[in-house]
Amino acid sequence: MTRLTALNPEEVTGKTKDLFNAVQAKLGVVPNMMRTMGNSPAVLEGYLNLSGALSHGKLSAKTGELIALAVSESNSCDYCLAAHTFIGEKLVKADPAVLKAARTGNSADAKTEAILQLAKTLISKSGLVNDEDVNKAKNAGVSDAEIAETIAHVALNVLTNYFNNVANTEIDFPAV
Repeated sequence: MTRLTALNPEEVTGKTKDLFNAVQAKLGVVPNMMRTMGNSPAVLEGYLNLSGALSHGKLSAKTGELIALAVSESNSCDYCLAAHTFIGEKLVKADPAVLKAARTGNSADAKTEAILQLAKTLISKSGLVNDEDVNKAKNAGVSDAEIAETIAHVALNVLTNYFNNVANTEIDFPAV
């Protein structure tokens, strides 16, 4: 049973309505997570702004989805695992085996694996990584900008994982 209410896009007004309209225009639907975040327009806007900013970064959309899967697996977020598996398959056209491997921080590509391992380490160490952790990524060719964006992707996904785990958001994507 959900713990926070997913708002009906037809019944909201003001800033929430504006944000829902923008999501609807971009995605064709307002997913339950965003409908629930809409209880606080500040939360929904913050999520959308950081997500939007990262979409213009050095890391590809595919890498962002792989990070999301690694973080969501670490945080046991079934909603985000379902959402990012769907997005990974349907929108960024990643192979299902690649998506599954990302959940455990693995990739056939050494640089991508270093990014995923850094993401998993950030979660397991609550951000308190050491020189060796960062140097592993750098030695695999991950730039400072890519490390910074990995940290931001982890933070974004911790937000959504914690939000969905607390809200017990109803999953509106195919289950994984």
